[in-house]
Amino acid sequence: MQRLIVEGRAIEAPAASSILQAFVQAGETLVAGVGCMGQGVCGSCRVMVRRAGQQEVKTELACETVVEDGMQVSFIDYLTPSTHHVYRIEDIADSWQAPRKLLEIFPEAPHCRHCSGCDRACPKGLEVQRGVNLAVEGELNASAQVFDECVMCNLCTLACPEHIGPNHLGLFVRRMVASLSLRPADLMRRLEQIERGDMAIDFDAPGAQPPR
Repeated sequence: MQRLIVEGRAIEAPAASSILQAFVQAGETLVAGVGCMGQGVCGSCRVMVRRAGQQEVKTELACETVVEDGMQVSFIDYLTPSTHHVYRIEDIADSWQAPRKLLEIFPEAPHCRHCSGCDRACPKGLEVQRGVNLAVEGELNASAQVFDECVMCNLCTLACPEHIGPNHLGLFVRRMVASLSLRPADLMRRLEQIERGDMAIDFDAPGAQPPR
């Protein structure tokens, strides 16, 4: 059994448990800071973690981090960014407009201090700073790949001294690249089959949801 402190409470948990599992098994009822409950895809269970014998505090996801003896854990409340980036993806008609639009919507992006705070804050280990810099340079496809596994936990946004909102920039780049790129080949073939009448749509099929 591993002994740790979560939210000021001393608990014990099997060595293979995640922080989230350990806290629930200790009898806590979680009403905030949880979402996918163990899949590591929603970014809700943000925690600050200090391991035994270390002074550094790291930000991680409670559902993915395995408990350790002497670990101290505190959940982080969800904080709404003070800067809001408003846009309509359909207003970007072609890829020629993309780099200019990005700088209009995220004017803070070129001011990156290269402090790597966003990289250290990312619980997924993404090269967040590199993704931001690629976007500023107009390398949008490469930037979108960097942010492909982003779970929008907002920790990089909280860590950024320039209030860039790296995860929101990454989401914008991914949306823009998807909207200006070819759709998946299998989807296009299926739509063509439907248009030609080769494949009929049965709205009365079991489980179908007819449009209203």
